[in-house]
Amino acid sequence: MENFDTLLETGLRFHGHKCPAMPMGLKAGLAAMKALGVEHSQDKELFVLAETGKGHAAGCFLDGVMTATGCTYGKSNIQKLYFGKMAFTLIDQKKGKKVRVSLKPEFFEKALQSPFVKKRKEGVPPQDIDPQITEPMVKMVLGLDESQFLNIGEIENVDVKPGKGIFETKRCELCGEATFVNKLRMTINGKLACIPCSGYEQ
Repeated sequence: MENFDTLLETGLRFHGHKCPAMPMGLKAGLAAMKALGVEHSQDKELFVLAETGKGHAAGCFLDGVMTATGCTYGKSNIQKLYFGKMAFTLIDQKKGKKVRVSLKPEFFEKALQSPFVKKRKEGVPPQDIDPQITEPMVKMVLGLDESQFLNIGEIENVDVKPGKGIFETKRCELCGEATFVNKLRMTINGKLACIPCSGYEQ
């Protein structure tokens, strides 16, 4: 496991701007991993069910969770549930264990009253907020003990269904692009087509 400072630097570069929410997610992801006794996911050892959504404050939290856990959309070991909650479940797919972690509501409600969030409400992009506002917020988050801002659930058993990657492609008969075979559909004209060409939603 990389040390925290290295992970933080990686997270900031990946995320693109400095804000309080990404470090919150980073620390939450690490806390979930500690609870399960697991390391950063190299492949699909871990899976995240994220309860965040889009269009709301602090979605940056999820970039921190991904940086910590190694669960990414590219590896298909993360799923967003769009519940609009600052919470996620980390699943150890090897041992069939899971833990749910969420921000304490009183902590998050107070964070939403901060000068940083006030500027965001005014439409100021996060990267354009005065560092004199941003830096103290980030420093505060980095200094928090997990018990001060996180609810960490009990470790529970979960049934894990092992999946295999798809390695076979065929060309869509309409656009000609190579498509993984599990996403090809037969059209009413008897053509084997990709989703966009087929007219099907999935």
